[in-house]
Amino acid sequence: MPTNMGSIDRAIRATLAVLIGVLYFMDQISGTAAIVLGAVAVIFLLTSFMSFCPLYWPLKLSTAKKEESSSQT
Repeated sequence: MPTNMGSIDRAIRATLAVLIGVLYFMDQISGTAAIVLGAVAVIFLLTSFMSFCPLYWPLKLSTAKKEESSSQT
């Protein structure tokens, strides 16, 4: 599976997932909001660990740095 997420994108997603977890365990969010945000947090963690965002793929987006081609001499 090709990667389409850069390191900054991955770090932001992981940070947001941790923040959602902290808010949940401090009882700042509850009910339906907690369920929805919990699902978002899990998705953010999975996509950041895999370095692949399924929503970027059909839109042909990528935040990953392009590899510079090496010259063959």
